[in-house]
Amino acid sequence: MQIGDAPGTRRLLLVAAAALIDPSGRVLITQRPQHKQLGGLWEFPGGKVEPGEAPEHALVRELKEELDLNVEADALDPFAFASHAYPDFHLLMPLYLATRWSGALKLDPGAAQAAKWVEPADLSAHEMPPADVVLVRRLVEWRAA
Repeated sequence: MQIGDAPGTRRLLLVAAAALIDPSGRVLITQRPQHKQLGGLWEFPGGKVEPGEAPEHALVRELKEELDLNVEADALDPFAFASHAYPDFHLLMPLYLATRWSGALKLDPGAAQAAKWVEPADLSAHEMPPADVVLVRRLVEWRAA
């Protein structure tokens, strides 16, 4: 989604992300391909919301395309969101929690070069995009509660 083409405004990019949580409480993070913007950084899987698409449906689509995982929209629980101004755009990213999915994790190399399961308390040891920092804090607080 792009909004604000007027001079002096940044375009708004709406991206949906998921904190997939396994039975032991670990969170799945993926590493951005080196050739992409913010390449090499770790992030929560997800992607751009297309015009007219609900964030939950975008996330279902992206998780299937990028990780070959099947997640039902009603299995996504809204958790937190990030709003961050990058130099070229403003990112708005809702983060959903998911504990139910099917399929075996299989990476699309164009979307992620690696994936791993991490304890929430260890997320801060991974270099992540600035917008994800607030989400990491929220997950750590949630897990500690």
